[in-house]
Amino acid sequence: MTWSQMQPLLEQASWETLIMVGWSTLIAVVAGLPLGVLLVLTDRGGLLQNVVLNKVIGQVVNIGRSMPFIILMVALMSFTRWVTGTTIGSEAAIVPLAIGGIPFFARLVETAVREVDGGLVEAVQSMGGNTWTIVRKVLVPEALPSLIASTTTTVIALIGYSAMAGTVGGGGLGDLAVRYGYQRFEPGFMWITVALLAVAISIIQFAGDYAARALHRRGGQGGAGPRLRLLRAKEPVAADVGKVA
Repeated sequence: MTWSQMQPLLEQASWETLIMVGWSTLIAVVAGLPLGVLLVLTDRGGLLQNVVLNKVIGQVVNIGRSMPFIILMVALMSFTRWVTGTTIGSEAAIVPLAIGGIPFFARLVETAVREVDGGLVEAVQSMGGNTWTIVRKVLVPEALPSLIASTTTTVIALIGYSAMAGTVGGGGLGDLAVRYGYQRFEPGFMWITVALLAVAISIIQFAGDYAARALHRRGGQGGAGPRLRLLRAKEPVAADVGKVA
């Protein structure tokens, strides 16, 4: 197969992979972020301690993470058909990709949030901050560099899942590698798709690492930004007390 024949196929498959990974990542982040934070808040000693709820959520997340993606795709075929009207193509592949990505990202979020300095949480609590304020002003901002790194890891994992989806007609570069590289005995075609996936993963990893380092430097060593905001929030209170006296 000549390059002029390969090029339009590769362009279409690359676009399909981009759509699959992009939408599934967005859904995984939107659903996985609150799920991961909830795992921390409902744990023992958490702000919303609820051991039963924590165990239930944790077990659901563990089951989702432990299931091989190819089995998950088959198990979700009826649900995928109900959502998209089909089980073939890039649009159908988004459903199992997103569902597989949610528990994966949730565990990474849980790990990132647990690394936040507990002293900042206690400081906000002592100033009368509620749970939502602590999550919005402390937990998520302080964990942001780690969350960026977690998102990068999730995107790379979903690229691998999307290639696997190609084995069952999910579209994208994986489907192209199977249909042309394997079934039609075009090894050159397969190696080109492998190279494209490797380049995409390298670029995403570099961009994610750069963004995480930039956010870490911007926040300052030891999370100086949130501490300064807490001090600024505290100063007007002290001034008001002096006026009343």
